[in-house]
Amino acid sequence: MNIIFKEEALSELYKTGKTNDKKYKKLCKNKRLIDGYVRVVNTLYNVESTEELKAFSFLHYEKLRHQKDKPINSVRLVNGLVERLLFSETDDGIEVELIEIDSTHYGNKK
Repeated sequence: MNIIFKEEALSELYKTGKTNDKKYKKLCKNKRLIDGYVRVVNTLYNVESTEELKAFSFLHYEKLRHQKDKPINSVRLVNGLVERLLFSETDDGIEVELIEIDSTHYGNKK
């Protein structure tokens, strides 16, 4: 499937494993997250549609509710961690939006 990165930093992170963007600078220090991100993007390249992502249980693929104007999907980067990749499906392919770093997601109250 064709992937469009909304931010240059996400493309740079996928290709080199690092970026100078402030938003993702902290993420670059965690090798496990970077490896998970690269694995997820490679998986997205290899599927024909987002429905095929359900077969990969480690991704925890879900369509986010309450997104009326533009439906957003999410997949987890690493099992056991709450960081996830948000993307939307377009006619041209998948548009990768951002990596959400939210420690309170799924009730994780640390």
